[in-house]
Amino acid sequence: MKKKTLKVGIIGCGGIGRWFHVHRYYAHEPRVEVVAACDIVPERTQAIVDEYFPKAKQYADYRELLRDPTIDAVDICTPNDLHSEIAIAAFKAGKHVFCEKPDAIDARKAAAMRDAAAKAGKLLMVMRNNRFTDAAKYLKRFVEDGRAGEIYAGRCGWQRRRGIPGKGGWFTTKARSGGGPLIDLGVHMIDLAVWLMGSPRPVAVSGQTFCKFAGADDVSDSEHSSFGDSVKGGTFDVEDLAMGFIRFDNGAVLQIEFSWASNIARERRFVELMGTKAGFEIEDAKMRIFAEENGELLDIVPPGEQRDDGHQRNLKNFVDVLLDGAEPCYKPQQGVDMIAILEGFYKSARLGREVRL
Repeated sequence: MKKKTLKVGIIGCGGIGRWFHVHRYYAHEPRVEVVAACDIVPERTQAIVDEYFPKAKQYADYRELLRDPTIDAVDICTPNDLHSEIAIAAFKAGKHVFCEKPDAIDARKAAAMRDAAAKAGKLLMVMRNNRFTDAAKYLKRFVEDGRAGEIYAGRCGWQRRRGIPGKGGWFTTKARSGGGPLIDLGVHMIDLAVWLMGSPRPVAVSGQTFCKFAGADDVSDSEHSSFGDSVKGGTFDVEDLAMGFIRFDNGAVLQIEFSWASNIARERRFVELMGTKAGFEIEDAKMRIFAEENGELLDIVPPGEQRDDGHQRNLKNFVDVLLDGAEPCYKPQQGVDMIAILEGFYKSARLGREVRL
């Protein structure tokens, strides 16, 4: 008999947990009962409980939350270095796991999460919200129907003029974050590009990182810089710009650029892919298709609203899998492969040469 409701414990009640997971989804999903919330800052847990889930238990230690036998699944919204640690502990406690991106701070830890999920027979899903926008879903069908032809090259990126999150805190501390904008933003757009390309296997990466704004004024024109807590005089040992190149086993290539701070016109996030029949772009969740028909070059914008509610839809997929037997959008091996790309990129930047994966 299928379960009618899913009892969830939220671990990490900061910005991403409160606003993108709770406010945009759990607070409005009748099939989910949030029965526990955990954060090392009690005020954050209290805020979520007071506003959304007055019956939920409050914890400051995730280990105590995992001892609750009534919890079916946990949603991890903590700093990056804790993702694998908490996920593995959750699987050992018999819980399903939804986790914010990135999967882990290195490929070894991502693989350990994958293996722990398999051993426990539990679901592991990591946020891939950009796959769920209207534009991405339309273009995935477009590619699968063969209308783009062979996709052989592309570019993707998330560039900010000024938008360093939590400067001096865990975001800019490599031991905790795993890196700067490449692992923070790159996991979003590289995943979307590779997914739309049909998931070819990456075989080599090359790239360079830069850190030019660590000592600059804390000016920002990006709403996304509000994530994380800034620490005056704290650590900044990650890049603020990464540029590079990925080669795939089918001969396709992908150029990438990710920045928290650059002297550019404006913030933009985008994927541009070129196919033999048509090309297309998604920029800030809006799409255009570039084709040729009857000797004419055409720019096509499908009619209707192009919604950007990927976080909600991604979380719904997690619930649908557990309650209704739906197909999961994400396979744990995809997470291992993604982190291996980023890890290889950082190695390439350190060695000054292309790195085979």
